[in-house]
Amino acid sequence: MTYTLSLDRRVRLADIESIAAAPKPALALDSAVRQRVEASRRTLEKFVAEGRIIYGVTTSMGGFVDWLVPVSQARQLQENLLNAVATNVGEHLDDTAVRAIMASRIASLSRGNSAISLANLDTFIAVLNAGIAPCVPQKGSLGTSGDLGPLAAIALVCIGQWKARLGGKVLPGAQALSQAGIAPMELSYKEGLALINGTSGMVGLSALTLQAARRLVQAYLLISALSVEALGGKTKPFDPRVHALKPHRGQRQVAAYLWQTLADSQLAVDELDIEQLLAAEIADTAQAGSQPIEDAYSIRCTPQILGPVLDSLATTEQTVEDELNSSNDNPLINPDEKEVFHNGHFHGQYVAMAMDHLVIALTTLMNLSNRRVDRYLDQSNSNGLPPFLCRENPGLRLGLMGGQFMTASLTAETRAMAMPMSIQSLTTTADFQDIVSFGFVAARRAREALHNVAHVVAFELLCACQAIDIRGTQGLSTATRALYERTRQHIPYLDTDITTTEYVEDVARRLLNHPGLA
Repeated sequence: MTYTLSLDRRVRLADIESIAAAPKPALALDSAVRQRVEASRRTLEKFVAEGRIIYGVTTSMGGFVDWLVPVSQARQLQENLLNAVATNVGEHLDDTAVRAIMASRIASLSRGNSAISLANLDTFIAVLNAGIAPCVPQKGSLGTSGDLGPLAAIALVCIGQWKARLGGKVLPGAQALSQAGIAPMELSYKEGLALINGTSGMVGLSALTLQAARRLVQAYLLISALSVEALGGKTKPFDPRVHALKPHRGQRQVAAYLWQTLADSQLAVDELDIEQLLAAEIADTAQAGSQPIEDAYSIRCTPQILGPVLDSLATTEQTVEDELNSSNDNPLINPDEKEVFHNGHFHGQYVAMAMDHLVIALTTLMNLSNRRVDRYLDQSNSNGLPPFLCRENPGLRLGLMGGQFMTASLTAETRAMAMPMSIQSLTTTADFQDIVSFGFVAARRAREALHNVAHVVAFELLCACQAIDIRGTQGLSTATRALYERTRQHIPYLDTDITTTEYVEDVARRLLNHPGLA
């Protein structure tokens, strides 16, 4: 299916994910976009004819900003720029991530304020649509002056340099273009800068991460309901009447979801029943009751813990989508205003902070899941479940004990990732780039944190289903029964000790892909 970029249609994060998922996307520009791109280029050409001094056009760049360069050397200057900043290192991004970055850059350029020629923008789109995935090393971007290193790796392939993957093989960039029947770009003034001087690297990664994070969080609401049942939790703390007394949107949404989902459950506990039981146990002297009147925080405070996660996710999505729909390079050539604007739109602070907030939100969810795993495995806190959910041959078997090693390790590792990248600025370029965002690093790290969290949540789901089998499945709510049965299609009840790694990894993948854990 062709996805057409239009000036009057906002590009959504889901659009980037859909484009990136296709090995050979079908991205196109509508006529209004094409006209505006041409108008921006004509405006710049007029400025050049008038002899105006414009960064990256008649000047050098970065620490050489004060050097003047004649337009007769424009192509060499632009190609030198790409080669000079293509300094990222490390493992290469996967093809899906590269396509997301390319689609994000094309979306920005298609707004028609970057003065790239329409011919070169068409070539960029053709490279994406042909299934050519430039090799993009993951580490080394400052996220200010844009994602120079990652975007330069892509741009170099577009001019027939560097290397790319095509048809499962790594080829020289020129060969990849030749096999796809694409002529390399010939860069003129400003065009190398337009290709790389923006936030599209961090935006592309963030778009993919946020889409998967949204699915994980939605799945975790249902897993939370299942854990309430499996741990014998009480439902009254989720009563919408009490949450009406606190106006946080996310908290109310989580509480309402749990209240409705557990409405027909026979495993979740009615607090009134516990109250009546304890009332009959009161004596003339203080003594321990048979059950507590309240659950631990990891059950009772679920709306107050996951509510902020939902709210933070919504804010983060809005921020990244705003950036996706921006012109984010320098200088910008606005054909409506007939003016050139030297600016700092390439600065990635918005995305860097958004991704830091996402890691904090995901770590919060992970902390909750980690504590529930502990309650499942600790006999003293599980409301009657056997130690380590090991009903058959305990002692000879270890049950699910080992899974907690993994969850504790991933939780600790992810907590360390929650130190913000967006405040780690280091000055570079002879103090010209003197405060930087590290937005690409923040986005890359958020993607890694998300996968860590998915594995911890997957193990909680494994524990929940094991506990439900021990308690009896008859009392499950309609919604949680569907989750239980879908999970049991892939993971059996464990009455022998076997390696669970592949089960956990499979469920983690399903959680990130959702819907319905299919």
